Amino acid sequence: MSWTDERVETLKTMWAEGKSASQIAKELGGVTRNAVIGKVHRLGLSNRAAPASKPAPKDKPAEKAAAPKTVAKPAAEAAPAAAAAPAAKPPVPLRKPIIKAGQPLPPQPSANEVSPEALANVKAVEKTAKRLTLMELTERTCKWPVGDPATDDFWFCGHAVQTGKPYCEAHVAVAFQPMSARRDRRASR
Repeated sequence: MSWTDERVETLKTMWAEGKSASQIAKELGGVTRNAVIGKVHRLGLSNRAAPASKPAPKDKPAEKAAAPKTVAKPAAEAAPAAAAAPAAKPPVPLRKPIIKAGQPLPPQPSANEVSPEALANVKAVEKTAKRLTLMELTERTCKWPVGDPATDDFWFCGHAVQTGKPYCEAHVAVAFQPMSARRDRRASR
């Protein structure tokens, strides 16, 4: 089924009359309700009159159904009321994804698992780090995270990586330690 100009005009007319997508699909034939809804949105026809099949309420008394008549005010009196009316709301800007402070960070080696030399080397390297954002990282930059991701003071190291590893030499020494070295340090404490 293709949307010919004639079928599109039929859809627009029926949509303006308040027909449901199912009714329109049935009338057009060879098209589903969802196809009608999709075409309506692509044409920008989402605003329309109330559905035609909705019956009027019968249980209201006649005197309540009559709307009270309003008296038109002179232009001088109407202006202050218009000025007091609230302005239209501005569009809502897109929000950044919410990261709550205090969420657990990826497992980091504790101080007793890392040699003091490696820690001192990491601190010296982080003083000269490039402080890259996530979008600035490449396959050649160290991806060691520093700080809390929920804060503005979060960055990645950015130094040149060691071949085959995601981190620079100093961070590799902290991240990838042989099991025997860790076991030896725990036993000596």
